[in-house]
Amino acid sequence: MPHEHSPVAAPADSRADAGTRPRIMALDVLRGFALCGILLANVRPIAHVGDALVAVVPEKGTGGDWLGLLVDQRFYPIFSLLFGVGFSLLLESAGQRVPRPRLILLRRLLALLALGLAHMFLLWWGDILTVYALVGLVVLLPTSWLPRWAVAGLAAALLATALVISGGYYAMIPGLFLLGSALTRYGVIGRIERSTWVPAGLCLAFAAGAAPLVRAQIDTGDPVAMTAAGLLLAGAYVCALLFLLRTPLRPVLRAVFAPLGRMALTNYLTATMLVLAVARAMDGPPERWSTATVVLIAGAILAVQWAWSTLWSRRYRQGPLEWLWRWATWARRPPLLVSQR
Repeated sequence: MPHEHSPVAAPADSRADAGTRPRIMALDVLRGFALCGILLANVRPIAHVGDALVAVVPEKGTGGDWLGLLVDQRFYPIFSLLFGVGFSLLLESAGQRVPRPRLILLRRLLALLALGLAHMFLLWWGDILTVYALVGLVVLLPTSWLPRWAVAGLAAALLATALVISGGYYAMIPGLFLLGSALTRYGVIGRIERSTWVPAGLCLAFAAGAAPLVRAQIDTGDPVAMTAAGLLLAGAYVCALLFLLRTPLRPVLRAVFAPLGRMALTNYLTATMLVLAVARAMDGPPERWSTATVVLIAGAILAVQWAWSTLWSRRYRQGPLEWLWRWATWARRPPLLVSQR
């Protein structure tokens, strides 16, 4: 089972990074939802304590079918997209506050690189924060000088090339970063909560496009089909959530996912420690754990993180690692308590 990527998409819509910009609640919900899927896919790889798991497509009829079809490689595109969104939101905000906004982004990416390297060498070789930071430095930062139409075109070209050449999830990251950046620069993110039927229609279109690819994944195990299906299903998940946020389910979705999403960086890194602690207490190698066991472990960890995130957010503006990340980004100590100015 391939490990999912969970770098925390830079929450540039937060009070911490955007000055007076209000939070875009839908982004918190999407980030929290993606964090749940990321952890579900990552439980077994993390439990190997640094050993790599070979990516396999579960055989038809096995208990892991639904994980392979609905979870594996279905959630990292959401995080990659959100990272590009957060990058461009922060660039816009920094441009209104400082004369050299890209220096702010450079410090932010370098701080993320330091966190990723620490996570990789101290806890888990499957860390993705390092990759996100490096791709951000090589792709996102330089293309911030390009016009938005060029960013959109480059995003499409990179995604298509990655699918044709390798079908691998690492190869998709640059294109997804740029797609998120382009959506922000075209104003789509600013209007993300204003429409009901557009996301509903897109959800159906993405699901219809994914269906034959999922079928191909089941029948042949084609990695390109799996990656393409993952992209389309990720789009379907995002659009379904955006639609549901326009219904009476909005308060429920906000209560369940937003606390996790507001502290996604802290929750991503602490999840590694919690999975490793659980693995030491479990019998048998992780690849032999049942799907029910994986779900139980992930569910228990997410419940703890949700409670912790909810209680923490009542008093503090950001999670502890989010706060440190902001400190490194702006090179000055930010207020932490909600009551502080």
